[in-house]
Amino acid sequence: MTFGNGCHLHLIDGSAFIFRAYHALPPLTRKSDGLPVGAVAGFANMIFKYIEDAKGTDAPTHAAVIFDHSSKTFRNDIYPAYKANRPELPEDLRPQFPLTREATRAFNLACIEVKDYEADDIIATLARQAREAGGRVTIISSDKDLMQLVGGGVEMLDAMKGLRIGPDEVAEKFGVGPDRVVDVQALAGDSVDNVPGAPGIGIKTAALLINEYGDLDSLLARADEIRQPKRRQVLLDNADLIRISKRLVTLDANTPLEFGLDDLEVKDPDPAALMDFLSQMEFRTLTRRVAEKFGTAVPAPIEAAAPTAAGTPEAPAASATLPFRPDDYTCIRDAQTLTRWLDQARARGWVAVDTETTSLDEMQADLVGVSLCIEPGRAAYIPLGHKAGGDDLFGSSSLAPGQMPMDQALALLKPVLEDDSILKIGQNMKYDFKIFARHSIRVAPIDDTMLLSYAMHAGLHGHGMDHLSDRYLNHSPIPIKSLLGGGKAAITFDRVPVDEAVKYAAEDADVTLRLWHLFKPQLAHARVTTVYETMERPLVPVLADMEMAGVRIDPTALARMSNAFAQKMAGLEAEIAALAGQPFNVGSPKQLGEILFDTMGVPGGQKGKTGAYATGAEVLEDVAALEDHPKAAELAARVLDWRQISKLKSTYTDALQSHQNPETGRVHTSYVISGAATGRLSSTDPNLQNIPVRSDEGRRIREAFVAGPGMTLVSLDYSQIELRILAHVADIPELKEAFRKGIDIHAMTASEMFNVPLDQMTPDIRRQAKAINFGVIYGISGFGLARNLRIPRADAQGFIDRYFERFPGIRRYMDDTVAFAKDNGFVQTIFGRKIHTPEINAKGPGAGFAKRAAINAPIQGAAADIIRRAMVRMPAAIADLPAKMLLQVHDELIFEVETGAADALTAIARRVMEGAANPVVHLSVPLVVDAGRGASWAEAH
Repeated sequence: MTFGNGCHLHLIDGSAFIFRAYHALPPLTRKSDGLPVGAVAGFANMIFKYIEDAKGTDAPTHAAVIFDHSSKTFRNDIYPAYKANRPELPEDLRPQFPLTREATRAFNLACIEVKDYEADDIIATLARQAREAGGRVTIISSDKDLMQLVGGGVEMLDAMKGLRIGPDEVAEKFGVGPDRVVDVQALAGDSVDNVPGAPGIGIKTAALLINEYGDLDSLLARADEIRQPKRRQVLLDNADLIRISKRLVTLDANTPLEFGLDDLEVKDPDPAALMDFLSQMEFRTLTRRVAEKFGTAVPAPIEAAAPTAAGTPEAPAASATLPFRPDDYTCIRDAQTLTRWLDQARARGWVAVDTETTSLDEMQADLVGVSLCIEPGRAAYIPLGHKAGGDDLFGSSSLAPGQMPMDQALALLKPVLEDDSILKIGQNMKYDFKIFARHSIRVAPIDDTMLLSYAMHAGLHGHGMDHLSDRYLNHSPIPIKSLLGGGKAAITFDRVPVDEAVKYAAEDADVTLRLWHLFKPQLAHARVTTVYETMERPLVPVLADMEMAGVRIDPTALARMSNAFAQKMAGLEAEIAALAGQPFNVGSPKQLGEILFDTMGVPGGQKGKTGAYATGAEVLEDVAALEDHPKAAELAARVLDWRQISKLKSTYTDALQSHQNPETGRVHTSYVISGAATGRLSSTDPNLQNIPVRSDEGRRIREAFVAGPGMTLVSLDYSQIELRILAHVADIPELKEAFRKGIDIHAMTASEMFNVPLDQMTPDIRRQAKAINFGVIYGISGFGLARNLRIPRADAQGFIDRYFERFPGIRRYMDDTVAFAKDNGFVQTIFGRKIHTPEINAKGPGAGFAKRAAINAPIQGAAADIIRRAMVRMPAAIADLPAKMLLQVHDELIFEVETGAADALTAIARRVMEGAANPVVHLSVPLVVDAGRGASWAEAH
C-alpha cells in the first residue's frame, strides 16, 4: 500500500516499553540457562496487547517500533555532558535489549534504530514524512520530549493509561503550544538528561517568559528589558548555554533513513515464527494465549537445566506457584527430629524462622513455639508452650503432651540462630529477635521480607505478611482469628491445639521463605540494595536493643500532671460555658456544633451524613480567626486548648503509667520501620514521638522521663536538617552560604523576602519567615499558610510568591521533582531510597496532596536516611562507654549514660551524627547537632 491520504501510522517508543516492562515486573530468568528475560516477557506482552487493541475502525495501516541505537548520539558532540549523569544499565537488563528487537520482528512489526540518532529523532522524521504525505500519525509514548511533534495530524497516546495527548494536553503540561515546547525546555533545562537550561528557571517561569516575548530568540534578544534583576542576569549570563540547550532538545526531523513509509505497512504475524520465538524464551502463558489466537498447538516446553549449586535460590516462579499443603507440614516433638532439620539448615545456609507467642508485646509475651522452613513447601513447627485443655480459656495450666522441653529445644536452636554462616529469614524480624533475646539468643545474620518489600515498594502498598502473600504469592494464609477467636472469648496461642497450630505456624515460615526467594533477587533490579543493606537490615538489632532498654519514667510526676490537667480542663469548661451562655458537653462534637452554628450563629457550618456539624481542628481554627464573631472565636480557641489538654491527659499522663513494665519499671516503645513511605520511624505502644513540644503542657510531659540513679539523659538533635537538605538538593546559594556561616536561617529568609535588615528584624517577621521556610518543604498552599499564620489568604499567597522569586531554585526543584514523579512513578532521596507516588497523576481533590507528598518525600526521606545511618553506626561507636541509646524522636536521639561519661558520649555521638551522610553523599552544607543533658528528658532537650 502506498502511504498517503487516509493512511494512519503508529510509531511505538520501544525504549519506553522496555523500561516500563523492566520496572513493573519481578525478575524472571529462563529456566534452561538462567538468562534474564523479565523485561522481554513484559515487552512481548505489551506488544501483543497493542496488536489486539489496535484493531477496529481506527486501526493503523502502517506501524513501527523505534529504538535507541546506543546512549551516544550527535548531541554528545554538541554538549559532551548530555545524558552523562544517567546511571549504567542494570546488569540483568543489558542482555535483554537485543531480545526485544527479536520480539518485535517475531510479531512482524518493523524494528527501527539508527546509529548516532535517538529514537525520538527517528519518530520526528517519520511523523514529518507521514504528515507531508497526507496521513495521520499516532505516537505511542508519554515522553514529554515528543510533545513538540503534536499537531497537524500528529497526536500521542499513553498506552498504559489510555490517554490521548493533543495540543490542549501539551499546553496544559508546558503552558505553551507544541510549537513553543522546545523554547520552554531550553529555558527550563532537564536534570534527567543533563540539559543545562537557565539556572533557577523552571517550566512555569519559562512558559510565562515565552508567552510574554513570543519565542526564545526574542526573549534572549530583549533580556535586558526584564524587570526582575536576578532573572534578567541569569538570562544574560547563560544565553549561550540556553541556545545550546535548544539544540539539544530540538528533535532532528531529517534523520537519514534507509527505508520509506511504504515499508512500514502492517502485516499479520507469522504464527510459526512467533511461536518459535516465544517457545525459545519459555514464555508459557503468552505462548498459550498466542496459540489460542492462531489456533495452533503449543510447542513442547524446553527442559530446564540442572540446578547450578547448592545455595542458589530457586527461580521465583517456582516457589510462587508451588501449592501450599498445610497437612504436609511437620510437627517437631523430639530432639532427634529437630537436629535433623537444623542439619539441613546448615547445609542450605539459610532457614526461615518465626515465633508464636501469647502477646504482641515482646517484652511480656511467653514463647509458645518456633517455626522453621528450609525450602518452599517444607516447613515445621516446634510446639514448646501449648497448654493442656485445648481452647478452654480456663483449662489446665499444665503443658500439653508431645512437646519438647523448652530449654532443650532452645539449646539446640541457639548455635544455628547465632551462626554467622546461616542466614535467618523472617517477616518483621525485630519481633522474633526480641523474643529470642529474652531467652539469651542473639539472632544473626538476618534478612527480613517485610523490609525487603519496604525497600522496593514503599508507597505502593502495605508490607504485612498476609498482604504480601495475597499480592505476590496469590495465597491467603490461614487467618489467626480462626484459631484465637475474637472479642472477650478470644484465647491466646498457647491454648490452640498443637495439630491446628502446626498448620498455621509452619505456613507462616513457608510464606516467609517464598517471599524471600521472590524479593531478594529483585533488590539489585530495583536499585535499592544499598538502602536495604546499609539502612534497613542493620537497623533491626539496633532498634531491638533500644526497645529492650526502655526509658525510665516517674509515675508520681505523671499522676501529678494528670491531676493538674484535670483541674485545667475543668477551668476551661467553665470559661467555655460562660462564653456559650449555657453548660454543655465540651467533648461532644454534636453539642459543640449546635452551640457554634445554631445558638451563636457562626456562618458556614457544614453537616455530615449523621446530621451533626463538622467541628474538627481546622474548622475550629477558622472560627477562632473570625473577627466579627468575637465570642465564638474565643470559644473555639478555648475548645482547642481543652482538646489539647484532654489529649495530653488521656494519651500520655494517664496512659504512660499503664505502659510501665512491671519487671523493668520502664516504658518500652516499639518502633515501626516500614510505616512511613519516606523512611521515617514511628513509635507505638506507647507513641513517644508525638508528644507536643510547642505548648508548655506538652513540654512538661518530658519531665516524667528520667535517668536512673547515677545516670544522665543526653539529647542530640539535628538542627534544621530538612532545610539543610533542601538547600543542598535544590542548590540554593543563599541558603547554603547562610548555613555555612551559621547565620539564623529564618532571620536571613525574612531579610531576603521582606527587605528588612538583620539588625532590624522583629520576632513577628521572623516567625512568618520560619512558617514559610518549613511550610514550603511540605508544599504548603496560600490557604494553609493563611491558616497557620492567621492572616488573609491573599497576604499568605503573596509571601509564597515572593519566596519563590527570592529562591527560584526551590520552585525549580519542586517542578522537576513532580515531573520526575509523573514520568517514573516514584521519587528518590539522595541516598537512593525510593518512595513510590501512585497517585501523582490523579485528578481532583487528591492531586494537590499527591504533588506535595512527592515534593516533600525526597527531603523528609533524606533526613530519615541520615538519622538511620547514624543509628546504625552508633552502637559500635559508643560500645566502650557506659551508655545506651534509648529513643529516636524524628531528628533527635536520646541516650542514658553514667554521669561522668556524658562529655565523652556527647562528643562521639555528635561526630557520628554530623558525619552520617558520608561517604555516600557529600553535602554542600554542614550538618549541625545540638546537644543537651539533664536528669530528665525535658532538661536534656
